[in-house]
Amino acid sequence: MRTYLVQLALIGCCASASLAEERVADPRSDRPLVIAHRGASGYVVEHSEGAKVLAHAQGADYIEQDVVLSKDLQFVVTHDIAMEETTNVEQVYPDRSRSDGKWYFADFTWAEIQGLELHERTRRDSHEPVFADRFPVGCGQRVLKLEEEIKLVQGLNKTTGKSTGLYIELKGPSFHRKEFSGRTDFQESMGRMLLELLNRCSIDNSTCPCFIQCFEFGELKHLREDLQCELPLIYLLGRPIDPKELESASKTVQGIGPSLDLLATRGDDGQVSSTGLVEQARELGLKVHPYTIRKEMQPSWSRSLEETHRFLVDTLHVDGFFTDFPDLGRQAVDRN
Repeated sequence: MRTYLVQLALIGCCASASLAEERVADPRSDRPLVIAHRGASGYVVEHSEGAKVLAHAQGADYIEQDVVLSKDLQFVVTHDIAMEETTNVEQVYPDRSRSDGKWYFADFTWAEIQGLELHERTRRDSHEPVFADRFPVGCGQRVLKLEEEIKLVQGLNKTTGKSTGLYIELKGPSFHRKEFSGRTDFQESMGRMLLELLNRCSIDNSTCPCFIQCFEFGELKHLREDLQCELPLIYLLGRPIDPKELESASKTVQGIGPSLDLLATRGDDGQVSSTGLVEQARELGLKVHPYTIRKEMQPSWSRSLEETHRFLVDTLHVDGFFTDFPDLGRQAVDRN
């Protein structure tokens, strides 16, 4: 049974259906892609079913799925390898933390995880919400499995005539490889297991647009060279990268996903200028999909949400961007 949040989001989806033809995720389009960061996470609890349906309704070209593995090797849609900051695991399983005081998805089966509820992300030191606690524990938001979310997006696409894509991030491949090494059911790597799941779900770029992203370049190289992955790969960057490293990476990946702070600087005169990263990537034929636009938090070089959108879209001409507010990102792209 769908939660009330999903039902409300579906109403929004129907209201926007008339715009479906304009908002298809067309890889040939020269407009920046609006990528829903963990869904419409500025409005609804991140990675919840409601957040994903609302993102679809608000016109996102792609919806992000961060994934980790459960104890029984199911792909779980969540940003962290630990559970306490986004679920009520401490209340449900108070005695299941490790010696470091954290609860890990890798220690719980999918059946156990289904008994948890999602809540707004909290700070570990204070348990206070990072952002306003719009949807507290008790609202019925549950953790999703990747296969469930794929079916959800496919169903919404079929219903509305859109072709909203998947944007999957492998979280902690090295952690999982170490965690499950020696198990006969762990098939070499997260990358291999992901490709097998996508194959079972008939996901390829002819049926459903899909990017795979990761901070660990070694996993991306493994996907491309060892597994012959044909889906576009995006190298996530949280640190500066020199031109030689970028050129080397361009032989493996189709794009980069840099932090917003890596893209520009503001001078003493108040003028914002590019760091050159976008231009370097473009010369190498790489797509650029920076992260993450949040209404309450702008990058160091920007003084407002409008300035952030304008510089990314009108000056840098990025190929896409991650946003917690897909509707505002949609408006910024479509105003041109």
